[in-house]
Amino acid sequence: MEVLRERNAKSPEEAQPALPNPVMRMEAVCKSFSGVRVLNNVHIELHRGEVHALMGENGAGKSTLMKIMAGVYRADSGTIAYKGRPVQWHSPMEARDQGISVIHQEISLSPNLSIGENILMGTTFPKNRLGLVKWSEIHDKAAAILRSIGSDLNPRLSVSALSIAQQQMVEIARALSFNSEILIMDEPTASLTDKEIEKLFEIIRDLKRKGVAIVYISHRMDEIFRISDRFSVLRDGQWIASGPIAETNPDHLVKLMVGREIKELFQRQPGEATVRSAGAVPVLELRDVSDKNAVKGVSLKLYPGEIVGVAGLVGAGRTELVRAIFGLSPLVGGKILIDGVETRIASPADAMRQGIAHVPESRKEQGLFPNLSVKENILMAQLRVYRQAGLLKYGRMNEDAEGYIRDLGVKTATKEQNVMGLSGGNQQKVVIARWLSIAPKVLLLDEPTRGVDIGAKTEIHKIISKLAEQGLAVLMISSELPEILGVSDRILVMHEGRIRAELPRSEATQEKIMHYATGEMK
Repeated sequence: MEVLRERNAKSPEEAQPALPNPVMRMEAVCKSFSGVRVLNNVHIELHRGEVHALMGENGAGKSTLMKIMAGVYRADSGTIAYKGRPVQWHSPMEARDQGISVIHQEISLSPNLSIGENILMGTTFPKNRLGLVKWSEIHDKAAAILRSIGSDLNPRLSVSALSIAQQQMVEIARALSFNSEILIMDEPTASLTDKEIEKLFEIIRDLKRKGVAIVYISHRMDEIFRISDRFSVLRDGQWIASGPIAETNPDHLVKLMVGREIKELFQRQPGEATVRSAGAVPVLELRDVSDKNAVKGVSLKLYPGEIVGVAGLVGAGRTELVRAIFGLSPLVGGKILIDGVETRIASPADAMRQGIAHVPESRKEQGLFPNLSVKENILMAQLRVYRQAGLLKYGRMNEDAEGYIRDLGVKTATKEQNVMGLSGGNQQKVVIARWLSIAPKVLLLDEPTRGVDIGAKTEIHKIISKLAEQGLAVLMISSELPEILGVSDRILVMHEGRIRAELPRSEATQEKIMHYATGEMK
């Protein structure tokens, strides 16, 4: 049995004992950006037919290491051996052609193309004698790949018409369209339902039997211990520990990742919720609200200083509900009241004028301006207040941006850093900071800790709780029941576009929420 090793060895060879015939071995890998060392003497070993969990907080260096493995970056120093020979990839295409595929955490599909085109992108499309593409053959091949992962999506559909969960399944299908010997999965279940996750695990087990080496990156401990064979932990760009998953436990892994013990996720104290006086007026009230598709006669009340969690399965209408409140989709019935006054919200601009802010479920696609700096992303919603005689007041902009960075604990080298250079947790803090800049009354949060590590997740929970203490009303969607139970004062459970239950925190349990979410209890 391999002995679990931690970071006190004298050399990489001693730190991670060699096992027979690894398909890939990365040794003493270093990488810097703009003089900042992001990987320092990191090593990892992958073997055929195993799932290797790569663990670490956001910003620990996992993504950089995987991008070097997949040919996106080149290491500054160190060695990479693939199938027993030294290699140095010159491009992602070269790595992919040699059998290394990646399923990215952030969706990287082409929205204006069909599912079939996205799945087979990068391959040579079949053509007839006239040089025309044989679309039926492409769609048939894509459909076969989709069926292999249990999906009945129509390959002729445009990707732009798909939900986030459906797009994730297309990402998986695309990666599997190549005969991969190493498959990197970066948070592959973040947008999947429980049923889809089970199907993905079946696919992983089948790939293991075929000898594929899988790198599995996830912050969900239950998944790590269900599917992984071995693990490696990175912290602050350095290798910390490796070993068989059977020889560790969740508490030990968390301690290795964060350098300290975290006994449990953040728990909002019941006494922190603002006491509601008799006759209090809700800051936000919905009366029998419906949209064109998923929201069906929803009524709710949200009061200042409270956090109301919205639970439910994918497709229950949760995201569509907050989009309707924020004016992103038109209502076909019902009323919205702000501070007791009926209000028409036909656009996000209307919602913002009423003091409503919205943090969407996808940071990359819907929340960030990827080509702009941290400062510009934070201040984007309020640029008009920094204009004077047609000029921007840069001094005030710098001061305000630094204040939000400090108050929310955004870890960035400088406010001028490109926002995409931050970890996922810090990107999410930037999105939250932007909406706090408009001084909202209501904050709509859609999966606020999706793809965020346990340390950053706890920090975001504390931020949300502190905002509620200051009188902000928070409506929070989350698919993680421990998060809903730990942060919310009340919990609304949605099923098929309707609110099926409203549970006080003291009465809510995971089992009860799931009964309502699946329609078993009416």
